[in-house]
Amino acid sequence: MQLPQYKTITRLTSEIKGTLEQGFKFETVIGEVSNFKPHYSGHWYFTLKDAGAQISCCMWAGNNKKVNFTPKDGSQIVVTGSITVYPPRGNYQLDITDMKNTGVGDLQVAFEFLKEKLGKEGLFETARKREIRTFPSKIGIVTSPTGAAFQDMISVANRRFPLVELILAPAKVQGEGAAMSIANGIAALNEFPDIDVIIIGRGGGSLEDLWAFNEEITARAVFNSRIPIISAVGHEVDFTISDFVADRRAATPTAAMELVTPDKMKVASALNDFMNNFGAAVSANLSGKKDSVLRFINSPVVKTPVNIIKMNSQKLDLAAMRLDNIMNTNLKDLKNRVNSAILHLKSNDHNRILKKGFVFVTQNDKFIKSSQELRVKDQFQLNFFDGKILIEGNNGKSK
Repeated sequence: MQLPQYKTITRLTSEIKGTLEQGFKFETVIGEVSNFKPHYSGHWYFTLKDAGAQISCCMWAGNNKKVNFTPKDGSQIVVTGSITVYPPRGNYQLDITDMKNTGVGDLQVAFEFLKEKLGKEGLFETARKREIRTFPSKIGIVTSPTGAAFQDMISVANRRFPLVELILAPAKVQGEGAAMSIANGIAALNEFPDIDVIIIGRGGGSLEDLWAFNEEITARAVFNSRIPIISAVGHEVDFTISDFVADRRAATPTAAMELVTPDKMKVASALNDFMNNFGAAVSANLSGKKDSVLRFINSPVVKTPVNIIKMNSQKLDLAAMRLDNIMNTNLKDLKNRVNSAILHLKSNDHNRILKKGFVFVTQNDKFIKSSQELRVKDQFQLNFFDGKILIEGNNGKSK
């Protein structure tokens, strides 16, 4: 039996390539720039879009050298080019030969409008911004639990200040409903009585990817938070609306965690310096007191009972020496106890236990030791070694 004749993928793609490249030459279109990425080779890659569709674009270095501006996400441009097909991926794109700047795109217009509106209301005022605590005990995080940004923040916290506790409020950070999800995460963390600072953020992306941090609902949630907030949206060049409202802005989530956590090595060094300086000051003070007493003994005022004083001066020296030894012993004992406490904290770090696969449950800031103590209809937290997850009660069933 003879098999029917089939076209290969290569042949079909070649036919599509010929049809598209011959049928769409020197097309002139208008659209809004998104996800603009200049390559180190000099080529430009970006997306051109409108309300109904988008198309991938490229402009080779030889052509973009003739353009007297650099496109920016949100700007509106008019381009002329031809459709080309890349067979290995089956993708088509607009190969641009000419570009003109026509103005600002819809997203940029929306950004500037909201920025002006909130600025007039005072949401960006420097005077209302709060200081960030130097030694936080609890840090709240609003981000995607599956994103690389969250894992990076955990890594930085463990390296710099492992005693700090991280509490995650999982949130969508991109797409429909993301702004509301971020606002709800901020509100949930504000229910905790002892969180010192909140970090909201995500990794980098296009203007559309980061748009949840440019929406009014996010801005007002940041403004209304009783807990200081650091906005850490991974877009180092451009600012988001949440950056302007937040108490501090960090270029990336990693930078935010480094900003808010002290370096454990520097803390230990400062503690050692304090102990050494304190011991030296006490010793110097004792030495000065002894010298004053001896000068008094040898003064003319006490020449008459000089024999009595000489007899007792040795007792004074011995007493001073004993006091000096006692102080030095106490200082050494205090330093040893501090170092022992640090080692004890490290050896009993609950994260070591959690990393073995264990998890502990807390509800209303209390440890839950048995199933009878858990109120499944109320919110509770699952505590893993790499963060915490809030579980909403659902008629006795957790989500």
